[in-house]
Amino acid sequence: MAGSSQLPRSFAARMAGWLGPEFPAFEAALTAYRAGLRVNTLKVTPEEFRSRSPFALASVPWCPEGFVFTDSGARPGAHPFYYAGLYYPQDLATMAAALLLDPRPGEWVLDLCAAPGGKASHLAARMGNTGCLVANEIQPRRASVLAWNLERMGVTNALITNESPQRLAARWAGWFDRVLIDAPCSGEALLVRNPGAARYWSPETVIRCARRELAVLEEGARLVRPGGRLLYATCSFSPEENEGVVHRFLRHHREFELVEPPPALRFDRGHPEWLPDGAGELERAVRLWPQRGEGHGHFYALLRRREGPAPRRKPAPLPPLSPEARDRYLEFCREYLRELPVPEEEVVEQGNELFRPPLSPKAWEGLRVLRPGWWLGRVRKGRFEPNHALAVALDPGRARQVHDFAPEDRALRSYLRGEALEARTPPGWVLVTVGGFSLGWARGEEGRLRSLYPYHLRATMRELWASERARGGP
Repeated sequence: MAGSSQLPRSFAARMAGWLGPEFPAFEAALTAYRAGLRVNTLKVTPEEFRSRSPFALASVPWCPEGFVFTDSGARPGAHPFYYAGLYYPQDLATMAAALLLDPRPGEWVLDLCAAPGGKASHLAARMGNTGCLVANEIQPRRASVLAWNLERMGVTNALITNESPQRLAARWAGWFDRVLIDAPCSGEALLVRNPGAARYWSPETVIRCARRELAVLEEGARLVRPGGRLLYATCSFSPEENEGVVHRFLRHHREFELVEPPPALRFDRGHPEWLPDGAGELERAVRLWPQRGEGHGHFYALLRRREGPAPRRKPAPLPPLSPEARDRYLEFCREYLRELPVPEEEVVEQGNELFRPPLSPKAWEGLRVLRPGWWLGRVRKGRFEPNHALAVALDPGRARQVHDFAPEDRALRSYLRGEALEARTPPGWVLVTVGGFSLGWARGEEGRLRSLYPYHLRATMRELWASERARGGP
């Protein structure tokens, strides 16, 4: 091993022992990382996006909505299509999660460790925004990032929770058709890109992570209904965290079995021979490797819970809206929309805020819920004020008043900065779009268009533009 390696020496030695002659290519691939992008099929087809993409892209053969940037200078977070939720910058290896778990429209799905939201938004897209997606994150700050990303991507079927796996399992045991556990791990696939993690990596860290991962898997398994599926994932390579955790879990949970991955996803299989007591069934696990062009690397194990008696899900009816909230909501919809985005009987009140939840409030009473569903707006000063989340998930064809910007229009930057523009727009609420895709709200006022783009997003855009100017961009 070269002394210039960016990998911890003990980690490099372990990987060289397992990979043999493939190790130099593995090490080089971790350093020469190629970023990926997943098209949000809730808003645009992969074919349409590619025809209008501002970036040079190459297709990912095994993921129809996946692409790789062929231009290393691409800045996907600085383009307005990003804020319209047309895509999610995402590592290729993480795109395999939704393909392996394969959620279906109308199902109940749980992403137990969901931040920052790449996998969760992919699950929602595969579900067609139907059924119930619970996106959970135990860390409060990361849960806020998760909420923003799901909002940006136009996800409307998600309940976002900030809870421990134990509390969720105690409340919802046996409820979910599919559960994803992207377990907190040693992050070996990210060591080159995260010097801090590299400094603290050690074989002892791997063992501690494996214990924690097994505990999370034990709790997550309780949430799967009989006949349901559970996908265990890490972004680490060590067998102790991967095949080892699955092996120890299966020894004590005969109600679960490892499932063969779909033939179309021809990734590397699991490596039970890397364990002192590995069982042959562990070959059904899946490994993605950077040197084979599969992102920064990942491990997956798809498990099925055997059939048996299932606890009954008891969805309670939604509480009715107050007359004031119902009337103000319907007034807004009649004046500014061509049809109701959500029937009034599917809307609930939380304080003065209105949401469309995928579950009755009775189902999550007492749990820490960051976002109970699609945030529609609030009733304030005798009127309904639509939320940004309603705008970015709204089909522009449903809005009566639309102001569209071309992506390259410099006036769009003024809107995103929160500035007012001269515009011949009717008074009242206006849906702002970019290239025909929903972006946010504005108000038409006496020949002006007053931006209502959220304050926290305006600051982010200013930082991105400052960075672009420093790089010599427009």
